[in-house]
Amino acid sequence: MEIECLPYGVGHTNEGISLWVRIGPHRVLLDCGLETLTPLLSTDGRMRVADCVICTHAHPDHARGLLSLHQIAPYLPIYASEITAELLPLNWLEVERVPPFCQGLPWRSPVEIADELWVELFPAGHLPGASVVRLTYHGRDRAYSVVYTGDFLLSNSRLVDGLPLEELRDWHPDVLITEGSYGTARYPRRRSQENQLAERIDRALSDGYGILMPVPTLGLGQELLMLLRSHHHFTGREIDLWVDGSVAAGCDAYLEILPHLPTSVQNFARHQALFWDDRVRPHMKRLTSSDRPRLQDSPCIVLTELEADLDAYCREIERNWLVLRSLKPGYSVPESSIDELPNVRVETYLLSEHCDRSGTTQLIHNLRPQHVVFVHGSPNYLADLTNLEELRNRYQLHYPSVGKLVELPLREQRPQPDLPDSRYEGELTELETCITITLPPALACDRRWQTFADTGLIETRWQGDELVLRGLSQRELLDRDRVVPPNLACCANCRYYRGQRCFNSDSPLHGFKVTPDGSCPVFQPVEED
Repeated sequence: MEIECLPYGVGHTNEGISLWVRIGPHRVLLDCGLETLTPLLSTDGRMRVADCVICTHAHPDHARGLLSLHQIAPYLPIYASEITAELLPLNWLEVERVPPFCQGLPWRSPVEIADELWVELFPAGHLPGASVVRLTYHGRDRAYSVVYTGDFLLSNSRLVDGLPLEELRDWHPDVLITEGSYGTARYPRRRSQENQLAERIDRALSDGYGILMPVPTLGLGQELLMLLRSHHHFTGREIDLWVDGSVAAGCDAYLEILPHLPTSVQNFARHQALFWDDRVRPHMKRLTSSDRPRLQDSPCIVLTELEADLDAYCREIERNWLVLRSLKPGYSVPESSIDELPNVRVETYLLSEHCDRSGTTQLIHNLRPQHVVFVHGSPNYLADLTNLEELRNRYQLHYPSVGKLVELPLREQRPQPDLPDSRYEGELTELETCITITLPPALACDRRWQTFADTGLIETRWQGDELVLRGLSQRELLDRDRVVPPNLACCANCRYYRGQRCFNSDSPLHGFKVTPDGSCPVFQPVEED
């Protein structure tokens, strides 16, 4: 028994992602982000053999070829998550009516899509509806599995919860196909990146610059808008956020899927509009041709689509502009005709949408596959990943190119390591003033206990129906005690901030754990008590 993978597109540049996979007798096409379907067609123009198509998420490099594929082969089943199925039409805004060709699948529910072939989708972070695909074929001797991550992110972002790694732990798939967009590079935490970007924009606005940010239709633009509307550098300030082109359509699509967004976002939307808000500053509006003269003098931030003609802003509107382009690791920033204009400064920023080396290796070590196939990213970055000693010593690594069949032979029986039972039984006692949990002393024999019990303080949180305990380290306690300037309008100086949580019923953060340097529109200083 072996599994085969034939890449039609591996995402090295802008070619998009499309992978043909054979598992048992079945052929599955994973994503179809090709600009032209020629690689998928035989010489007579017919679709090559595939039982179905599974799309991981709605970004163009994974989905833009699906409509043409449906028109060529309308009989071919196309599956995605329910949210992705709703977002897919944004790839073809020029089409008056996109037929509902994609079948939405629920999260965490195995579905038999062919004889003994099951598919199960899990949230992947990165974008609302983005999926980790788990294919399982039940053969006569055992089950065979392929896991395809698409684009994924372990960290939480403003509008998407990160990939729930604990749900994927110890899957032991035969093959893991995963992205390597950031290669072996390491980057600061996303919250640090957000703060750096907010500080740069704040300085530019104070210097009289207008901010121009070309972004994709879905994902980054909406994340930036939430950042700009909730960060303490901008809340309450007389700033206009203008949204132009297809990015505005992306915002409308997010409003349609609001019930599927994180609870914190839904809570925010109950108190103020998620988008298109003229009531709370900074104001957020759609940009029309009649509004362009208003960009002349007022403090403004403009988000427009990646393909937009930036000359229309930088040449026609006489003011100083700071153009912020999103950095794509492994690739240079494309040159533009505005780069040499005297009133324009062009800079780059990074707001992580993919995992760096730490996140990628963490996922692999938790899944523990036999084969790992790296796609999506700069060829040099993917080569760096396949040369990592910590991966080469444990897994069979592959770095395919377009049109080259990758054969993935499997062991007859996957050996399972004998691991000691790490479960401990205890007792729980609920009193009027407290709750005590009693655990056996054998727990302290584990070498991890010293780290867990370092300070004698613990933090607990719900994880679904389970309660998770975590020891607090000395470094974390020191970080929590760091001094916040008393004149800063942030949560640490708010009268409703207690025990790291917000107790203001008028706040979109009410009841949630918040960081001391966070802020919201209904901030009230402690002095008012």
